[in-house]
Amino acid sequence: MIKLDALLVFIGIGVQIYALFDIARKPQESFTQWPKWAWLIVVILFGLIGSLVWVLWGRKRNGGGQPPRRRPMRDLPPDDNPDFLRNL
Repeated sequence: MIKLDALLVFIGIGVQIYALFDIARKPQESFTQWPKWAWLIVVILFGLIGSLVWVLWGRKRNGGGQPPRRRPMRDLPPDDNPDFLRNL
């Protein structure tokens, strides 16, 4: 029983540390509900409950408001380039 309690404590601490680092690394512009400092105070004061509120409600689901990264265009050899083959 003590091992289960210790495991739950470590999971709670891990969730709180994750929430603190997640909030700290996000830019201020990506926060829509509350400002960054308010989320940090909620997570620090309320511990596990504040961390769970951040993870379940505070985070944006689309990667923090940043557009997805596009892969850079690369040069294709002529036999793989559909535009070149179309013009033959």
